[in-house]
Amino acid sequence: MAIRVVIVDGHTLTRFGLKTLAAAHSDLQIVAEASTAAESAGVIAAAQPDVVTVAVGLPDGDGLRLARELRDRYPSLGIVVLTAHGEDDVLFRALETGASAFVGKTAPVEEILCAIRHAAVAASSFTATGLANAMARRQSTTARMALSPREREVLALLQDGVSIPAIARTLYVSPSTAKTYVSRLYEKLGASNRAQALMAALRNGLIHSDAATA
Repeated sequence: MAIRVVIVDGHTLTRFGLKTLAAAHSDLQIVAEASTAAESAGVIAAAQPDVVTVAVGLPDGDGLRLARELRDRYPSLGIVVLTAHGEDDVLFRALETGASAFVGKTAPVEEILCAIRHAAVAASSFTATGLANAMARRQSTTARMALSPREREVLALLQDGVSIPAIARTLYVSPSTAKTYVSRLYEKLGASNRAQALMAALRNGLIHSDAATA
């Protein structure tokens, strides 16, 4: 029996390419497609696919957020995240969503096919080319950016939106000392403001994506 696939992608060319790819392989069947996250809900419910391919960038939202919603709603659904950008932080966000596979849109055909087939039989097991290298890079960077317990406290307060005066009160230190803590944290993260610091912490695995975007 063929693997039933739904494509969720805002790019017509990508949808056409995946349909053409599936047509050349008897074990794949494209049963429906959607161009937006909003459209995908009804399409997926009606088609009842084995696998959904989801683009990271969608016209009306974040494909990774959609992937998380699909995983929560359909525990056994295979979810393949397709991306035009292969940055490590995007890969790790895909892993955190519960996706089955992560693959670049420019990857070789066999890699895309393997991702879909893997998702069909091992929906809860994540696979991505380069995952081991990405993990090694994250571990190396995390070691280089190892934060002290106090710096982790400050980072946690920053991600909660706490002001520097409030940080001082929370940590029972003077405002000037709180500013020093924040400045040192920014320096370690290579950041010049709160937003940059949170994004750097996210990229390097120091905070969870939900915390950074809440």
